[in-house]
Amino acid sequence: MTRTTAVEALEAIRASVAALALVIPGAVPTRQGEPDPLRQQSDGWLDTLAEAARLQAATAALVVHAAAGFADTTRAMTFPNALPQGRIAQEMAVVAEVACVLAVSERTSGALLSEAHELTTLPLTLAALQDGKISWQHARAMVDETASLNLAGAAALEAHFLDPDAAKPASGCPAGELVPSEFRRKARTWRERHHPDSIEKRHTKSALDRRLEFAPDRDGMAWLSAYLPADQAAGIWDRATTAARALQGPQEDRNLSQIRADVAAR
Repeated sequence: MTRTTAVEALEAIRASVAALALVIPGAVPTRQGEPDPLRQQSDGWLDTLAEAARLQAATAALVVHAAAGFADTTRAMTFPNALPQGRIAQEMAVVAEVACVLAVSERTSGALLSEAHELTTLPLTLAALQDGKISWQHARAMVDETASLNLAGAAALEAHFLDPDAAKPASGCPAGELVPSEFRRKARTWRERHHPDSIEKRHTKSALDRRLEFAPDRDGMAWLSAYLPADQAAGIWDRATTAARALQGPQEDRNLSQIRADVAAR
């Protein structure tokens, strides 16, 4: 998508939103004598939600094009013989600029730029998002599930779910009509069955990314999360749950979740 095309897409979205606002149910009084006016308004609200969801997806696609375009254009302005430190500083500046424009954190901005870059390599997904056939959550799931696939594998996964003319298209509801979590589950199942690398090889590689993260929250609270091999994580969960259940009793005021958290914090 070129800059000119992006501007045209933005204008089209603005026009669609303006037109939608004019036909929102209740904005114009219902005429007397119309059958079941409340039912008509109810259906109208649902139609409005459906159209708003489509416009939201199209806007998300435009954000992807704009973010990827800004990053690519900025990189193109870098001197070919620039030092590594200069390239790193430029990447940080790109993240900071996008964060400022969108009023989000630099961490969120960095994630968006990464996802935008990945989506530009997934043409069927980006086209479906732009057409409002899938949501941003569906697109993110596709990015995640194609992350460790080669180009051919990613294209095959895309085609299975988004190309009705594929050799073996997905059966049942179209991807965009599935709850994003259900779509992610189906995409992950397909990925597991068709991944060129064995689960053992992928597990060994993924285990190198194990980490512990801390995220402050409001009211003096915080989230502590660990990315671990599944057997280790399940073991920690089972031990904490077993210990928590043993502490339950008529004199215990805490619920199971509270006790489990206290046990894990020891």
